[in-house]
Amino acid sequence: MTKILNRRHALQMGSLVLLLGVQQIARGLTILAVRIWPSRDYSRVTIESDAGLKTKYYFIAEPPRLAVDIEGIDLIPALRELVAKVKPDDPNIAGIRVGQNAPGVVRLVVELKQPMMPQVFALQPVAAYQHRLVFDLYPTQVVDPLEALIAARLKDKQQAQTPAAQAEDPLGELIARQSDRPAPATRALPPPAADKSSATAAAPTPPSETVGAGAGSRNKTDRLIIVALDPGHGGEDPGAIGPGGTREKDVVLQIALRLRERINATPNMRAYLTRDADFFVPLHIRVQKARRVQADLFISIHADAFFTPRPQGASVFALSEKGASSSAARWIADKENSADLVGGVNVKAKDAQVQQALLDMSTTAQINDSLKLGSAMLGEIGSVGKLHKPRVEQAGFAVLKAPDIPSVLVETAFISNPDEEAKLRSEAYQVQLADALMRGIGSYFAKNPPLARNRPL
Repeated sequence: MTKILNRRHALQMGSLVLLLGVQQIARGLTILAVRIWPSRDYSRVTIESDAGLKTKYYFIAEPPRLAVDIEGIDLIPALRELVAKVKPDDPNIAGIRVGQNAPGVVRLVVELKQPMMPQVFALQPVAAYQHRLVFDLYPTQVVDPLEALIAARLKDKQQAQTPAAQAEDPLGELIARQSDRPAPATRALPPPAADKSSATAAAPTPPSETVGAGAGSRNKTDRLIIVALDPGHGGEDPGAIGPGGTREKDVVLQIALRLRERINATPNMRAYLTRDADFFVPLHIRVQKARRVQADLFISIHADAFFTPRPQGASVFALSEKGASSSAARWIADKENSADLVGGVNVKAKDAQVQQALLDMSTTAQINDSLKLGSAMLGEIGSVGKLHKPRVEQAGFAVLKAPDIPSVLVETAFISNPDEEAKLRSEAYQVQLADALMRGIGSYFAKNPPLARNRPL
């Protein structure tokens, strides 16, 4: 009787092993998730497992494709999910094929739409992630973002070549209003009915063709004014997550897109986003992007979080050369600076010495201008919601270390506070916040007009 029970138990265990073999890797590893993050900048493929994966990869130029052999595993449905995750509008990936290339070896073939520079690397467990195998696919031919901004500006100038348009002076009007307007009230404004076009009267009119020091004195500069907007986190890095499941990376992108509409509706002014979709951008690349387009301002947009739901209010931060202005500012800077670990940076491809040299070049003048920009932002944000601190805080934020661009980081609200999480999801609050940030930009330029530069903009 005992032998019969043992045999029955063994058969049951064997059936269980076969069942698990459909869902798990046969050699003791488990595929936890597969993800694809498409963008114009690059496309990322991620395979997450409970242990590290050993790989070999080959790039074939004609037609362009990446072949990756994952050793020590057998083909399972989880890997086949990658095939269905490729979107038709992915600018880089045409499709993915998965097959059992040999016993214990699964081959992935990523078919590409254009020549690529692939990077394949592994990431150790961090935050909510376990082991990740990452394929980053960078196009070899990319559009110069500065040229694209200039082209948009020239198109606007051609459309504006009318006597009425030439007679307008939007910046002069802005400066006159900003110079005479009273300090903003601290009470919240009533929410608008809808997010109307940024060309309507609800949105302020910022700098244009004429750039001056005040309503009475105007120095002409005929160039493009560029504001770099940096929606925090993205892709593999969700940022903070509110009690209702709201992800920081989603709401800050929505706010940045609304602000971009207002900036782009202004003649001779353009917004440049470090990311315009859900993908990860390393911190030093965000700085590089802003410098590449020769931005006049850099505004990084975030949503704060804490261990308890009580903290509330918006904050504005600038860089510090002498340490953080408070322990809270230091804690927030450390948290934001850890984004590269969560998002996943290919350490081998990052020139640490060159990047550190860049980030150590920040000047006192840049920090002083950043504090002025932060004060202008803080004053306007206070008119639409609560402030966590009434002054601009300072700390060593890596993303604010462009040596020649006034840079601030705006924590729009505490996403960990249920009431503020609901506000961040609200279209009305997002519109109010975008309008406030736009007014802050106008206030800063009214007192600190952009200088003429020797560049063909």
